[in-house]
Amino acid sequence: MSQPKKLIIGITGGIGSGKTAATNIFQQLGIDVVDADIVARDIVKVGSPVLDLIVKQFGKGIILADGSLNRAMLRQQIFSDNAQKLALNAIMHPAIRAELLAQLDAATSDYVLLSAPLLFENGLEKYVDKVIVVDVDESVQMRRASDRDGVEPSQIEAIINSQLSRHERKNKADFIIDNSGSLLMLNEQVKAAHIWAKNLII
Repeated sequence: MSQPKKLIIGITGGIGSGKTAATNIFQQLGIDVVDADIVARDIVKVGSPVLDLIVKQFGKGIILADGSLNRAMLRQQIFSDNAQKLALNAIMHPAIRAELLAQLDAATSDYVLLSAPLLFENGLEKYVDKVIVVDVDESVQMRRASDRDGVEPSQIEAIINSQLSRHERKNKADFIIDNSGSLLMLNEQVKAAHIWAKNLII
């Protein structure tokens, strides 16, 4: 008899929405979380084939003294050069997708979460069955992200503008977690989302 298909739920939200706080609660509930941001960092570790390809494309100047990737310099190089940005995406995206799918396949919890800030923008929604959106007002996003990252509000605003709009993201959601309140409120909403997800399996 063939193995039943695993339920994969995407979870996304704009910068400063509290997606990580939400996924931490899901993990406390015993749910496996595959995080696209962590995968993107891990695949360029020292000695990885992906890092070798990046060096081939961008030169050895992109490497720090300890052999790791100089992310700040790489960001600078691709910021105003679309061809270089496309070249980096051509290296990174297939490798990220392959690792995400491997981790999703290895998950053992009742359902598995694919956590990605750019779930829709990077076409990752095709790998999920349902989508949870962690939502907050843009003014809250600005304040939280600015406090957390210590960067200028103008930079946060530029990131928000480069992402899918709040309205579009909510329209694509199957379940919305409103994270504009306290951590206690977030806990309650994540528990409600967890019950909703488990009911999808039955």
